Amino acid sequence: MTLRQSMAWIHGWLGLLAGWILFAMFLTGTASYFRPEITQWMQPEYRAAPVSSAQAAETAVAHMQRVGTYDVQWYVYLPDARTTAMRIFEQRKPDPNAAKKRRRAPEIVLDPATGNEVHARETRGGEHFYRFHFQLQLPPIWGRWVAGLCAMFMLGAIISGVITHKRIFADFFTLRWNKGQRSWLDAHNVSAVLALPYHAMITYTGLITLVAMYMPWPVAANYAKPADYYVAAFGTPADREASETPAPLVPIGPLVADAERRFAAPVSTLVVRHPNDRDSTVTLYRRTTASLNGRGPSITYSGSDGRLLEKAGDVGPALATAGVMLGLHVAQFAGPALRWAYLLLGLTGAAMVGTGLLLWTAKRRKPGAMPFFGLKLVERLNIGVIAGLPIGMAAYLLANRLIPAAATGRAEAEVAAMFWAWGGIALLQLARPARRAWSEGFAVGAAAFAAIPLVDIVTTSRGLPGSLLSGDMLFAGFDLAMLAIAALLALGAWRSGRSKPAAKVRRTIREKEYA
Repeated sequence: MTLRQSMAWIHGWLGLLAGWILFAMFLTGTASYFRPEITQWMQPEYRAAPVSSAQAAETAVAHMQRVGTYDVQWYVYLPDARTTAMRIFEQRKPDPNAAKKRRRAPEIVLDPATGNEVHARETRGGEHFYRFHFQLQLPPIWGRWVAGLCAMFMLGAIISGVITHKRIFADFFTLRWNKGQRSWLDAHNVSAVLALPYHAMITYTGLITLVAMYMPWPVAANYAKPADYYVAAFGTPADREASETPAPLVPIGPLVADAERRFAAPVSTLVVRHPNDRDSTVTLYRRTTASLNGRGPSITYSGSDGRLLEKAGDVGPALATAGVMLGLHVAQFAGPALRWAYLLLGLTGAAMVGTGLLLWTAKRRKPGAMPFFGLKLVERLNIGVIAGLPIGMAAYLLANRLIPAAATGRAEAEVAAMFWAWGGIALLQLARPARRAWSEGFAVGAAAFAAIPLVDIVTTSRGLPGSLLSGDMLFAGFDLAMLAIAALLALGAWRSGRSKPAAKVRRTIREKEYA
């Protein structure tokens, strides 16, 4: 067996074993590039006017002074151009005498201009797709390990694929339709080569993002506890005990303005520790959109007198490189045009994995022979994932509009709708012939995505016609994107419905050769 043949064998099996999870990771991860916009669409009741970071911080602290407790830390996530609401979390001091661990206080969502609490429908929004793409709806540690293992398989498949295809760049310009296995190979090559640098980058940076979890031994060998590592590596402010001596917080607005002057960039997050205590601190973090580095620096002030206590973020080359890799992966630095480019490249990743899975079955289907069990299993898994997952994602968005806005537990119900729809399609397609299951699955997906703008019109005042007339481009653009996805899936249903069986394709080719 030659090197190229060995690499082809490795490429095929690595892609198959991790392919279904990788497809789901690519599709939901690609949607995550627009997670703030998805969240805004899923809370149509909320409209906010943009305000400065300093004003938003003042509003948040004034609200927490009225309703919060003081044996806590206040985490305030300030709004920006893409996230108009302001989110606040309280982390309360653990009670050593309590029998049960104290639950985290519920999230507070404020209008940054008025300070009023936002009473929009409960939803996980775009955060659900983001978390799913690297946690897979499993317990976080397990999900991240599974995602990391699949990313390692993906990296191996990329390297072995480049070695295998000696005409890879020449084949990029070849795309033949209705040729069975040859067509799937062409589609696989085109989608792989078109965005090869992106595929390698997104896979490797995804692994590096969680490398401290996958390889914890250097940290364990050099630091007594993980918190010491984070202080040394990322400049996390050291914990300071409260003095138990009351002292009012200084005005927050001037501290935010001073931090933005030092950062030469906006502030994204405000953390107040031991509020209204003499030893309280206020830590401000730079917004990650200001730099390619996904980990911004921080500045810590005294909360009682406003003195600058420490600046953090001047890390060494290794950690700076890791921060840049995180930034490249999550793309928070990207403007609108680059974010759309990321989305299109992410879709080519899903297409690459999907066509690779289809190519595996096409290569093993023999004319006139009964498919063996493994082939039938892979084909049904392909249909369940490639055709079923988009239907589940559409069901998640439809559930956001169809579940009553005031219903209790509606965020969990939206997520459940996604998995019930996905699982239902994966089971129902077993009762249909494979070719019919493909076309019908894509047709159902097209209908589901086309229904989203229609349901939006019926259930909200921000449907497509009203959004276009009022200039509400986020809602109009979202609904138009749903119609575009519906059109693509309808095209897939049409193509899969008229595609010839592999045996017929081979017979037609032979007839033409001997004619």
